[in-house]
Amino acid sequence: MHTSRLLLRSGLTLAAAAALPAALAGPSAAVSGISVSTTGTTVSVVTSACTQINGSWGTAALLTSRQANFAQGRQVALSGTSVSQSAAWTGVSPGTYTVVVVCSSGLTAGSQSVIVSGSAPATRPAPAKPTISSTSGPAPSRGVMGGLGGAARDYGPLTLGVGAALVGAGVVATGWVLRRRSKPYRL
Repeated sequence: MHTSRLLLRSGLTLAAAAALPAALAGPSAAVSGISVSTTGTTVSVVTSACTQINGSWGTAALLTSRQANFAQGRQVALSGTSVSQSAAWTGVSPGTYTVVVVCSSGLTAGSQSVIVSGSAPATRPAPAKPTISSTSGPAPSRGVMGGLGGAARDYGPLTLGVGAALVGAGVVATGWVLRRRSKPYRL
């Protein structure tokens, strides 16, 4: 009986975990599916997710990495039929972009990143040899500062010692709990 109850609980947990992403997605994710391609300096997007409302299929926007929302991007109206709708941007400079398609109903059909490399020359030039340059002045004292947003803080030995003590206390507490659980006659 204990095993069947455990299996029932596990099954219910797995079912809830499988249904959670669909429940959290909400109505904006009900429509999905765009296909983005690039040829030279032209970026195009195709979708079949939009329906025509008041003569409009929707709008597609091409966003650079510096643009945060749909309104800031280069917007183009979708054109097409009930089977597929498309939009294109020409003269796009090399870089990484995000294409976002919003249907006329207000639902987002999807978003996808694309890398534009520009038009390739007919013959490839020989690869450039690396150059060595020197900088004047002192060398950087702390190296590359990675992290969220590139911000970092130099914590002193006291902060690091307190953190190490907390990690050690967690390891000792975990060992104590596991040892107590291995002996069922102890409370």
